[in-house]
Amino acid sequence: MRVWDIPPKYLCREHLLGEHREVHAIWAILTEHKKGYSRHPETLRWRGKLRALYLRHEILVKEMTRRDYRHNSPLKKRLAKGRAVQTDYLHTPREQKEILRKKPCGCFV
Repeated sequence: MRVWDIPPKYLCREHLLGEHREVHAIWAILTEHKKGYSRHPETLRWRGKLRALYLRHEILVKEMTRRDYRHNSPLKKRLAKGRAVQTDYLHTPREQKEILRKKPCGCFV
């Protein structure tokens, strides 16, 4: 599981769409009390920060739309509670850019 903390414009197609799926998975775990991956570090860092996760989803959708991808899976804004900014990182944004630079993909980092 991974939700990046860098602007989505830097992500290749696979990472952009993959992160979108992960955001939905984490959202479901936290809002519907699903068990799968509920103890995963990526999920845990979003507890109490559903507003920040919602906002991350919105900027992902904006980038997806810019690239002419269709989006048909909105999150329920009324559930977006808690902090609006994510400040807990498994890897800092700088480290995340380096991780992406080392991947053989089309990320534009």
